[in-house]
Amino acid sequence: MRQVVPAPCPDCGEEIEYIYDTENIPYFSDILLICGVCSCGFKIVDTMVMNDHEPSCWELKVETPADLDARVVRSMQGEIDIPEFGINIRPGPACFGFVSNIEGVLERAEDAVKRAAISCEGDEICRAAQLLTEIEKARRSELPFTVVIMDPSGNSGIVSSKAKKTKLDIEPEQNGYSVKPLA
Repeated sequence: MRQVVPAPCPDCGEEIEYIYDTENIPYFSDILLICGVCSCGFKIVDTMVMNDHEPSCWELKVETPADLDARVVRSMQGEIDIPEFGINIRPGPACFGFVSNIEGVLERAEDAVKRAAISCEGDEICRAAQLLTEIEKARRSELPFTVVIMDPSGNSGIVSSKAKKTKLDIEPEQNGYSVKPLA
C-alpha cells in the first residue's frame, strides 16, 4: 500500500513528501520502502523488512549475463561478501537496506572502491585500480565471481534458481555477533 506523508526535512525544515510503499518479495516477506528527497540535498531511501526469519546465508555463483539480473534483497543487518575480489560490505550504524540486482551490488562496490582510493597511496592505488578493472570485467560477465549474503535476521536473500540458501551460525562476540555459514 502506497502512502504519501508530508513532513519537514530534518536538515532545512522545508516541507517535503515522504513516500511509504509496501511490496512483497517472493520467497522473503513484505518490505517497506521509504523515500524522501529535499531540494537542500537531503535524501532518504531505505528498505525495511517487516518480519524476521531464521538466520541465513545466500550464495550465488555469477557466471552469465542473466545472473547479473538476479534480485538482491539486503536488510539492514545483511553482510555481503564477494570473496574473489576481497570485498566485504558490513552493515554499520547508518546502514540502509536495499533491493537491487547483482549488477547493482557491483556498482555499490565500485563506488566504495573509488571513494576509498582517494586516500590510498603506493601499492594501495595499484590494488584499487586492479579491483576496479576486475569489477568492470565482472559487470561484462567476463570474470565469474560469487556473491554471499549473510544475515542474522534472515531478511536478506538472492532471488535466483541458482542461489543456494543455508542456515547461518551466529556466535556471540564482545562487540556484537559473528556470523559464519554452517558447513
